[in-house]
Amino acid sequence: MIYIKSSGEINAMQKAGKIVAGTFEVLKPYIKPGVTTAELDKIAKEYILSQGAKPSFLNYNGFPASICSSINNVVIHGIPGNDKLKEGDIISIDVGAVKDGYHGDAARTFAVGQISKEAQRLIDVTKQSFFEGLNYARLGERLFSISATIQNYVEENGFSIVRNYCGHGIGKNLHEDPEIPNYGTFGRGNRLMKNMTLAIEPMVNYGKAPTKVLSDGWGVVTLDNSLSAHYENTIVITDGEPFILTM
Repeated sequence: MIYIKSSGEINAMQKAGKIVAGTFEVLKPYIKPGVTTAELDKIAKEYILSQGAKPSFLNYNGFPASICSSINNVVIHGIPGNDKLKEGDIISIDVGAVKDGYHGDAARTFAVGQISKEAQRLIDVTKQSFFEGLNYARLGERLFSISATIQNYVEENGFSIVRNYCGHGIGKNLHEDPEIPNYGTFGRGNRLMKNMTLAIEPMVNYGKAPTKVLSDGWGVVTLDNSLSAHYENTIVITDGEPFILTM
């Protein structure tokens, strides 16, 4: 069941979204060769707590950290640890924060030092695919028009869409209806209504689409070991332009 938010609930989500956006700004200067993902996790956790919020991911279904840190061929759900970032890596960081009972959720992929042109293009296309899809996040449009537009943009650029993970509704719960795949048929799916809150999150592979779950039960990697990038924002459907809560 899709839950339509009140204006008060959206105000609460905006506060959570602002903290998520702030977390990325705090992390940026530390994303460089030699830092461990555990250090990034600690910085993010301390910032979120300092803002009167809690990390959405910590202990969520048993997840042991405050951020997901997914390096190179890791698509999503990488567990922070003692791995040090290296020059030329790319890292996807997924952040969630809950404040006053409402969640914000976003992800970004960052370059570690100088990266290859191919890796940078993957990051750029992944980010832009979100904004291409966002053009259809409007009152009265169909949900899968967002999905199809993301898919078309990614595939036109020669990359693959991850198909077994998707975006989602968000609010009092980190994951709510509807599911938002990053592929689909234009003009199909639920009709978008005012004050629907959605976490749209393209996950894009440089190589082929298939993935597998690591032995830790969390990290998801590309089956062909190719690079993967991730970009996500929490948004709200309005009377006009969609409003991004996590920027």
